Amino acid sequence: MQLPRMITVTLAGAAVLLPMAACSSNEPAPGKAAAPQAATAAPSEEPTEEPKGHPFTGKPYDELRPVLAVKIENTAAGKPQMGLKSADIVYVEQVEAGLTRLMAIFSSKLPPKVGPVRSARISDLHIAPQFGKPAFSYSGAQTKMLPFIAQASLFDVGDTRNPGAYFRQPGRFAPYNLFANTKELLTKAPKASKAKDIGFTFGEAPAEGGVERKSYTVKWPAARLTFAWSEEKKQWMIWQDGKKDMAAEGGQQSAPTVVIQYTKTERSEFHDKNSSYTPLVHTTGKGSAIVLRDGKAFKARWERESEKSGTTFTTESGEPMNFAPGQVWVALASRKPVIP
Repeated sequence: MQLPRMITVTLAGAAVLLPMAACSSNEPAPGKAAAPQAATAAPSEEPTEEPKGHPFTGKPYDELRPVLAVKIENTAAGKPQMGLKSADIVYVEQVEAGLTRLMAIFSSKLPPKVGPVRSARISDLHIAPQFGKPAFSYSGAQTKMLPFIAQASLFDVGDTRNPGAYFRQPGRFAPYNLFANTKELLTKAPKASKAKDIGFTFGEAPAEGGVERKSYTVKWPAARLTFAWSEEKKQWMIWQDGKKDMAAEGGQQSAPTVVIQYTKTERSEFHDKNSSYTPLVHTTGKGSAIVLRDGKAFKARWERESEKSGTTFTTESGEPMNFAPGQVWVALASRKPVIP
């Protein structure tokens, strides 16, 4: 069901050689045996297609698996996050008070545990439909938003509907200690959509247009992420608010491709208990973007025709803006961010 808006928001066929027909002039003389006919050529084998990369990462895969979206805490109180390194795509969204929260998309890899799992936001419901009907894990939502979640294009596997999949992680304090078992989440959503084309393209970087960058910083009213290129690891190492963004599994969070997608962001009809408005990030339409890969920054354009459509990224000349194979971070930023 389409979520209501809250703000006017060849193979070529195998060639077969036919046997030559005998002509009258080639008839054998009386008493002589006929010359044997040339053997019919065996059909050539059909060309084998090169295996395509996974639609979310561009990497080889055996089969397309169900999509699981998880809402994850992204403040110092909730770090280090668990399972994030296994995500195919990580969306960074502005929430109340100018902070950010993540929506991690899992399909090609599934970590055993993920968290801290936090509450849903209205922007999540506008991002989800491009994945079909994914399983959506979250830790509740304000009462006013529950009807919108019920109508959204997703399978609700939140902690209220599926409490058995969640647990409190020792050594953490509430509300930053709620984690989930991913296999149990998907068990409750057996019809969750499998990964499909969402507009991303992977391959060689554009020959022109890239500017070498050692780092790139994205800011929200009360948060900032810095992506610093590591030539040794061929990754953009992630720093948050001046500190290394570490993973619970060990090591620093990083990605070979980072997309800074500039969007229109407005106040929604929702707000928290402190009367700080919840931003609504508009991820349909078109706009500008910066794509970081291979130690360079490329100016790009993005377009998403409808909520059920994927998002395409192109160069300034209109060619596909290829990503480097691997995890993709999409920072949903705004040149005029909402003031909480």
